Amino acid sequence: MESKSLGGKSFILRLEFNTETLTFGHVAAAISEAGGDIIAIDVIQTGRGSSIRDLTVTVKDSVQIDLITEKLKALEGLRLVNISDRTFLLHLGGKIEMKPKTPIHNRDDLSRVYTPDVARVCMAIHEEPKKAFTLTIKRNTVAVVSDGSAVLGLGNIGSRAAMPVMEGKAMLFKQFADVDAFPICLDTQDTEQIIQTVKAIAPAFGGINLEDISAPRCFEIEERLKQELDIPVFHDDQHGTAVVLYAGLISALKIVGKSIQDVKVVVCGIGAAGMACSKILLSAGVRNLVGVDRDGALVSTRTYDNPSWQWFAENSNPNKEEGSLAVVIAGADVFIGVSRAGLLKREDVQRMAKDPIVFAMANPVPEVLPEEVEDIVAVMATGRSDYPNQINNVLCFPGMFRGALDCRATVINEEMKLAAAEAIASVISDDERSKFYIIPSVFNSDIVKTIRDRVVEAAIRSKVARRIPREYRQ
Repeated sequence: MESKSLGGKSFILRLEFNTETLTFGHVAAAISEAGGDIIAIDVIQTGRGSSIRDLTVTVKDSVQIDLITEKLKALEGLRLVNISDRTFLLHLGGKIEMKPKTPIHNRDDLSRVYTPDVARVCMAIHEEPKKAFTLTIKRNTVAVVSDGSAVLGLGNIGSRAAMPVMEGKAMLFKQFADVDAFPICLDTQDTEQIIQTVKAIAPAFGGINLEDISAPRCFEIEERLKQELDIPVFHDDQHGTAVVLYAGLISALKIVGKSIQDVKVVVCGIGAAGMACSKILLSAGVRNLVGVDRDGALVSTRTYDNPSWQWFAENSNPNKEEGSLAVVIAGADVFIGVSRAGLLKREDVQRMAKDPIVFAMANPVPEVLPEEVEDIVAVMATGRSDYPNQINNVLCFPGMFRGALDCRATVINEEMKLAAAEAIASVISDDERSKFYIIPSVFNSDIVKTIRDRVVEAAIRSKVARRIPREYRQ
């Protein structure tokens, strides 16, 4: 789960103020009261009765920028001309670009890349469609598709506002796994339109990464596309989170000396991520898993309008426990939170089994803050970067798609997800592993290669690979 904590940062305020009615001291005081620290002052223009200055201000959290802005707007005689920070400057004009792999210097080059010689390549693909994988960008290109309905912790902000996130995702694909990804934000939230649009653009891509599409629509969209396309379709909010969660749990269980088959796991929040996390844990061998949502524990003795909940109830909670989170948490070895802030209380953790493992992954504020329970938990993880053990799906999707593309997998199946999780966990040695280090850094240079290799092997074993990479040929 991606953190929204930004840590310390600086930004620049351009202010025009009436020097006859407002002193610089008033401005500085307002900024200081809102948590800002002025570190530089540049006079841009000054005249009789007015002054324009650029103030470079540092803050600990992005929320303070809004507070400072409100304080300054309330000052009589002050005009806020502009606010700029490094984040906004980085986004000017977008964060990605397309470049040709081969320069065009002369008419001969032009004929080979375009007309007339390109016609020979077109006809080769027409006669043998699978050659698109070797003769076009399909070989190494992923579409990052969103409708903007569930962007980070911001909610339904629409397709245009979702673009910066999708551009960022494309950057991560390229930097970590050398996968060319392109952001595609659709101006519709109609399930059928999304499915048909993705199917229509699929010939250009080797894989589809669905991103920030709200539940329960995301379930049908992914399932239909998996059935109707012959390239991998992966909803990262579900499965990326699930893979990294399971990787962390592998390490955490080693620390407490418990077996995955023997532990009781409580999952709080049965939406897109909660479903995927639960499915991968069930596939990994968890036998006693209880899901809790707003109506309490999901149990097979009840009927649910939501078909996903119905499936969940019929495939979990073997002891048919009922009641709220505070009730079913009793005796649990593991808590998995993909819900909202503050739902898990200290007294709930105290009712868990010996050496409890707590993965509180709600963002930006987890179900319980680490400082509230750090003295009574064996292992704690969150979705935030400012605490140890961040469950971050950036660890998963670059290597996952690198492997899927390299073997031209038709799908990303459960075997490949389990293999990716085990690969992430394997990067941490027994000597390195501790309660504060169960998940490697996203910048660990071994991550992508390790995931890629394990995913390729799993795809070959499960017979979904259409190409066997050279190193795996006999």
